[in-house]
Amino acid sequence: MIDKLEFFIALAKAQHFGRAADELGITQPTLSAAIKQMEDQLGVMLVKRGSRFQGLTAEGEQVLIWARRITGDARTMREEMRAARHGLSGRIRIAAIPTALAMIPRLTTPFRERHPGVTFSVLSRTSIEVLSLLGNFDIDVGITYLDNEPLGRVVSVPLYSERYQLITAAGTEFSDRKSVTWAEVSNVPLCLLTPDMQNRRIIDQHLAEAGSTARPTLESNSMIVLFSHIRTGKWASIMPLNLAETFGFAEPIRAIPIVEPDASHLVGLVAAEREPHTPLVAALLEEAMTLAGDFDAAALA
Repeated sequence: MIDKLEFFIALAKAQHFGRAADELGITQPTLSAAIKQMEDQLGVMLVKRGSRFQGLTAEGEQVLIWARRITGDARTMREEMRAARHGLSGRIRIAAIPTALAMIPRLTTPFRERHPGVTFSVLSRTSIEVLSLLGNFDIDVGITYLDNEPLGRVVSVPLYSERYQLITAAGTEFSDRKSVTWAEVSNVPLCLLTPDMQNRRIIDQHLAEAGSTARPTLESNSMIVLFSHIRTGKWASIMPLNLAETFGFAEPIRAIPIVEPDASHLVGLVAAEREPHTPLVAALLEEAMTLAGDFDAAALA
């Protein structure tokens, strides 16, 4: 039955019998037969059928919730038994907002030193996508903002606070200032993340509070694109202090604190609210708590 539930989840995700069968490595008739067997066993129609896949029935949507829960529990059981025999091993799937990507090695590196049998998959996603992937069990944990937009039913470990800087070239209007206000930075030619990124929505929010509007001359969903334009000396951006420090800006690039307000937003690790967590997720949550303590100690130093 677990196999059939996994087939059903794959079909719901692919929204197409042929694509789902290819992803599962089985034939389309095998997938169709498995779904039909589930329907016969449960006594309800799960899939709206026609000349092509037309979606799940109302009963199918309910079964999908149960299928994700049951297969998740089965995966947890298998991991617990494997960990009991051989120690932690397997792959941890992480999705993180772009501004948090640079800090992930501080989490993954010490974790793998303790558990060398573990590998990682790391994706860059918007905060909305992080929560969607987590809810669909397509990732194990996410790294996102904790205090700005609703998170839903998750457990979270705060890691650090983002504080914002104007990143600009030496010799520009504000390059010799010790600080600059949100109202002032609105007049600078800016390159910013795209509006689907929560970091951009935060920046827009603080500019609006200062009575200004963001008018970026370039938008991208890639931090690398923003950094490469800043390095030309012709562009400026607004970025978290921890991210600017990670990339090691040196002259002629300046990082200037933005004040009025001196804004900060909490970033942390999130996992689905369920008990028990898989051994891998439980161990990573514990590692995140250790890392959070390191960030707090550094902030106090």
